[in-house]
Amino acid sequence: MKQKISITIDREMLKRIDSVVDNVIIRNRSQAIEHLVSNSLGENRTAVILSGGDEKSMKISDTEYRITANIGKNTLVEKAVKNLRQNSFKNIFIIARSNILTSVFDILKDGSSYGVKISYIEEKESNGSASSLRLVNGKIKTAFLVVFGDIIFDKINIEELWNQHVRQNAIATLMLTSSPRPSSKGIVKMEGTKILKFEQKPKHSDIYIGFSSMFAAEPELLSYRGQSLEYDVFPKLAEKGLLEGHLSSEKEIHIHSKEDIKKYC
Repeated sequence: MKQKISITIDREMLKRIDSVVDNVIIRNRSQAIEHLVSNSLGENRTAVILSGGDEKSMKISDTEYRITANIGKNTLVEKAVKNLRQNSFKNIFIIARSNILTSVFDILKDGSSYGVKISYIEEKESNGSASSLRLVNGKIKTAFLVVFGDIIFDKINIEELWNQHVRQNAIATLMLTSSPRPSSKGIVKMEGTKILKFEQKPKHSDIYIGFSSMFAAEPELLSYRGQSLEYDVFPKLAEKGLLEGHLSSEKEIHIHSKEDIKKYC
């Protein structure tokens, strides 16, 4: 049963709400508000697993890709999907090249046995992470989560990242962790939760807080030009004051080789 209410909303926020109206699925402002609230409360959140790039560079053996590597009783992508589902992300897009998608589909199928809906998006070519992510442009109408396809993030508190993003007026909110090697990550200069500067893999830095391959974003992110998120898009957003950061006490684990799997297991 629906109930009529009266609310006061900031003018700029109202413009963002109206941008969700597509006259097909969401036909008016009321439906847009209901859709956005349902999404933020976790009824039908959307996530993207980003695994674009050359297939050879994504292999850890002759038969395994990073995303399909066996991690104990599950593959890496199964662990990712299960973790996302536990955090109410039921609508999942996976972006990768053809052979990688085929390998992932052999494991996950349509996602129904994992309690999610999976959409496969083939990347034919790409010049960077932003180019790869832009393949979902037009397919996502609300805030979404992006997880890089080569990480294990069991200990990361996704809910806190998501809630911070929903509260803040930012185009993207990056998951951040401390790093002993600043030159290996995207390093951020911050004031509170606001990211003032983003620099990808600096040669020298006295800052030890870096990007951890996961972020929440608004659909507007997909309209920003640039081939790379790390080298092009994130620095631009930081300059405009549209990039937030959430500092996690736990870290992600990158799987780039068999040795990385042995360290984790």
